[in-house]
Amino acid sequence: MYKGEKRRGWIYALQTVALFATQFACFIQIIAQTGSKRYFLLLMIQTLVVISTISMFKMVYPDGNRLLINNMCMFLMVGMIMITRISYGKGIRQFIIASASLVIAFLVPEILFRCAFLERMGWIFAGIGLAVLLILLIYGSVTNGSKINFRIAGLSFQPQEIVKIIFAFFIASILAQKKDFKTVCIVTAIAAAHVLVLVLLKDLGSALIYFVVYLCVLFVATNQPLYFLGGLLSGAAASFVAYKLFPHVQQRVLAWKDPWTEIDSTGYQITQSLFAISGGGLWGLGLYGGTPSSIPYVEEDFMFAAIAEELGIIFASCLIAVCISTFLMILLEAYKIKNNFGRLLCVGLGVTYIFQVFLTVGGDSKFIPLTGVTLPLVSYGGTSVMVTIVMLSLVEGECLVRSDERYQAYLEKKREKMNGRKK
Repeated sequence: MYKGEKRRGWIYALQTVALFATQFACFIQIIAQTGSKRYFLLLMIQTLVVISTISMFKMVYPDGNRLLINNMCMFLMVGMIMITRISYGKGIRQFIIASASLVIAFLVPEILFRCAFLERMGWIFAGIGLAVLLILLIYGSVTNGSKINFRIAGLSFQPQEIVKIIFAFFIASILAQKKDFKTVCIVTAIAAAHVLVLVLLKDLGSALIYFVVYLCVLFVATNQPLYFLGGLLSGAAASFVAYKLFPHVQQRVLAWKDPWTEIDSTGYQITQSLFAISGGGLWGLGLYGGTPSSIPYVEEDFMFAAIAEELGIIFASCLIAVCISTFLMILLEAYKIKNNFGRLLCVGLGVTYIFQVFLTVGGDSKFIPLTGVTLPLVSYGGTSVMVTIVMLSLVEGECLVRSDERYQAYLEKKREKMNGRKK
């Protein structure tokens, strides 16, 4: 509605009020149900962190996109409420990782703005990404049938989440410089190698995200519908092959088609998710009114179902609307940037974000088969939260680039006017 950031100030203020009102109401309910004062202390600390994040970003990066920061804080707040309600210990761990990630996020925009050489390091990013995935393939630990975790000094993280950012840098850097057929073929082969390693890791959800991100960035960079169509056909063929090769993919597809006949085995998760979503109704059962813990891995893979059950379908639908708003705002920033690398990077990061939301919500609601990916910033998972926060801060960095482009254009016009007067 309003093009200027200053004219949107009152909207941002209303968003902040709504954020803290929701947080306060939910934590009062948690305190009333548990009778524990430790949740009140957690509420105060979280409120201080969120206030500091919103105000500091406004002061440090006045030319940034405040809507992205507000939306990010809203997602983090909803995630903290639900994770803390399910497990206090996991809520504390998630909060600590998110807080540390927010500190890093303050540095990322300035680093991206100052380090222009990053847009010329495409092949290096390609090598780093493939090397990390291959190391994970060799030394990674298996979790739920997929080799997705890596342990160092007792700490566990998921490298393929970090490689999402590296992968976006790789394709944006190369396609921003060259778009000829030879370059496209080489980049496609390297991107396919990333996807193939993820398939060998049996992390098919991440493989699908990588594939869709590359396809969308390639289409934006080249504006060639044939590339996009060819990618869709090859992706469909690869999906069919994966279905034939991997038994766990067949099980997920069968559970998706008819979970009720397998309700005691492979269909248990999805049926419990559907019970939760439908049981909550429009307004929800209230915190501690539902039974989200009856869904295995609810805080990781089925957070949308838990939110729909206890906070209501209307609240969950509004949360999806905020996700779409975040994606559209990232695309809007991409549209405003003249720099090809910045534009393609924003497109890659935006598609990564929204497609992961689609896979999670679609899987929880039986729209598509389960893929085992998390809901960004909301689900439990330290690596996922950190990577998503960094992704949004990279978009904020491109906002600085966009602001600098406008300033340089203004100076150029001013010089032209002065030269005209002298003549």
